[in-house]
Amino acid sequence: MSLLVVGLSHRSAPVSVLERAALAPQARGKLLQDTVGAEPAAEAAVLSTCNRIELYADVDKFHAGVAELSTLLAQHSGVELDELTPYLYVHYEDRAVHHLFSVACGLDSMVVGEGQILGQIKDALAVAQEQHTTGRLLNDLFQQALRVGKRAHSETGIDKAGQSLVTFGLEQLACGTPVDEWVRGRRALVIGAGSMSSLAAVTLARAGVGELVIVNRTLERAQRLAESLEARAMPMASVADELVAADVVVSCTGAAGLVLSAADVEGAVRRRAAGASAGTALSVLDLAMPRDVETAVHRVDGVRLVDIESLADAEANAPMAGDVEAVRGIVAEEVAAFGAAQRAATITPTVVALRAMAADVVTSEMTRLEGRLHGMDDKQRAEITQTVRRVVDKLLHAPTVRVKQLAGEPGGAGYADALRELFDLDPQAVAAVSNPEQERQ
Repeated sequence: MSLLVVGLSHRSAPVSVLERAALAPQARGKLLQDTVGAEPAAEAAVLSTCNRIELYADVDKFHAGVAELSTLLAQHSGVELDELTPYLYVHYEDRAVHHLFSVACGLDSMVVGEGQILGQIKDALAVAQEQHTTGRLLNDLFQQALRVGKRAHSETGIDKAGQSLVTFGLEQLACGTPVDEWVRGRRALVIGAGSMSSLAAVTLARAGVGELVIVNRTLERAQRLAESLEARAMPMASVADELVAADVVVSCTGAAGLVLSAADVEGAVRRRAAGASAGTALSVLDLAMPRDVETAVHRVDGVRLVDIESLADAEANAPMAGDVEAVRGIVAEEVAAFGAAQRAATITPTVVALRAMAADVVTSEMTRLEGRLHGMDDKQRAEITQTVRRVVDKLLHAPTVRVKQLAGEPGGAGYADALRELFDLDPQAVAAVSNPEQERQ
């Protein structure tokens, strides 16, 4: 079996395609189940964020795997396969590992170095585990990706090179003014109470916003978030009134349709012109995928809209080259170590089966010897048994240690086959070590 990833991101596809292909939370579980139900795949995990959708799988056939995963992404995203295919990328085996580790470190993010992706990778693993679609390979891969990402952030200055998408979006709205200075004293409205909206609310509160209002379809979630930030929580029905009073709006919901239309915003602007907010521009940050705010809002006078598409067009990459290069070095090192560990692990069941066979031979020979030497007492029997076992262990030690080392090197996958052939190991015995649950059934 081999690791395969098929996906699309802000680097390969326009925002309009990403927006249409975005997966609703409830659709991810069905995609995972359908993936492991397909013939080429044994394990599956899906990483779905505001600017990427990636399907990871452990497959036994490369071309069939690519075709199946591409088809499943199209079916579950609602974008026709012919339209989706030009924007898909494929990574296989070590390249797939390199890709995920790079993603975990923030090297593939819209804002280089942002750390929020680690939480999204953690969530992707948790969902796959809940759906029982992960096994040894994907569990090891995603857990190691989290460790690699944390290592990159702790050992380099990549954090200084990047920031969260929320902070970057606010910086675009502030047009060069420090965000803390720009938001101080302003009235802010956050629409949504999920992870990204919560991050936005916390960022605004820490920056010193004058008043913070959180609106959500489920009022209880808005209230829980508001209580921790000394903010006001309001139901979604009040969004039109809150829009009139706000100076800054951040929206990131999981809604399938628009939350704010151009007509909604135009109406709010007219009411603002007649009230206390007259003359104050309305700044709107839309971080949702698919978008919450109609693109026509760009053309509404008195409103500045920054969304995922404009963020993708902005100069997001302004990191220190040395830090990025250092993270790339970490990724390369970790990919090599992960590959070696995985290759070495493939031979472990064969080595275990070999040692079990040797133990059976010792037991069988001791039984035969006892049948011929009836006068042995317990002390003699134990001494002979220990001696025979010691001889067998010494004979097997060097070849089994060496074969594990060789298997960890590139091209070492064939050593397990050679070991099985040389010692005439029962394939069922090896399979029982690899899948002990099946043996017990």
